[in-house]
Amino acid sequence: MEYAIQASGLGRSFGDKVAVVDVDLNIPAGETFGFLGPNGAGKTTCVRMLTTLLRPTAGHATVAGADVQTQASEVRLRIGVALQATAVDPKQTGREFLDLQARLYGLNRAERARRITELAEMVDLGDALNDRIQTYSGGMARRIDLAGALVHQPEIVFLDEPTTGLDPASRLRVWEEIRRLNTEEGTTVFLTTQYLEEADELAERIGIIDDGTIVARGTPTELKRSLGHDVIIAQVEGDATQACNALDGVAGVEHLEVLGGEVLIHTPDGPATVGEVAVRLHESNVSLRNLTLRQPTLDDVFLEITGSRFSSEEPDQPTEGEGFGASADPEEVSP
Repeated sequence: MEYAIQASGLGRSFGDKVAVVDVDLNIPAGETFGFLGPNGAGKTTCVRMLTTLLRPTAGHATVAGADVQTQASEVRLRIGVALQATAVDPKQTGREFLDLQARLYGLNRAERARRITELAEMVDLGDALNDRIQTYSGGMARRIDLAGALVHQPEIVFLDEPTTGLDPASRLRVWEEIRRLNTEEGTTVFLTTQYLEEADELAERIGIIDDGTIVARGTPTELKRSLGHDVIIAQVEGDATQACNALDGVAGVEHLEVLGGEVLIHTPDGPATVGEVAVRLHESNVSLRNLTLRQPTLDDVFLEITGSRFSSEEPDQPTEGEGFGASADPEEVSP
């Protein structure tokens, strides 16, 4: 099997702080791989090492067959990168930005014109493509940045939360383009995201990182099935603690979790347990607004593995600079 991305024992420390430790990756060419983790888990650190923006302090990795430390230039020619912070010049128009990116990758005039036309359709900016980027909304700037990462039709694309800040319609357009890149052009996609439904929809396999270490991996279906239980959701009026007390000792109830006005009831057999849950709540005079049964989600997997619900409110790791070649410390970036 041909692997687009491989890592063995990959690690990174910032002084005394260990951000990533002993990460192993084997991502086949043509796969969309989702990378998830709690705040500060090491997702962005891994992306920055794999894209040659940050030197590993342990282990090694190859991307598109080139070593990220000793063959950084070769890696950069064969990948596209869209990081959390957009790397665009606000003084340029969208068209000028894409044309410059294409020039940097050696495309001739005809190739540049073709790719700009194709990408303009993808990002759907209309006449705004000829406006200065400083007039764009945050979502528009993110879309033109994504287009810039794809201008040279790279073998591998790293997308670090590519749809953050986009409206639902724009997010769906990006999803469609990611699918097209993967299925029609065979592009390998390494995706980190703060939207679990995005990983569920797009990723063939998922890796979950926690405290700098990959703690689970598999297809979305495999990960959800690994929990071995269903979830009953009881929406109640008033204090949910009363509902928890009422359900204590009910056969089949393995774990209770309160989220606002909801009680999440984990059980190995939802259909057999939901009736008893309803009866017990009624007998305990719990005011019930709704009772539903569902299969586990990736958020449930996240909770089981990391002990917390999925969230991305804090930065993932110390910022070193977001663009290719940008760094607070020149020694951090491969030559």
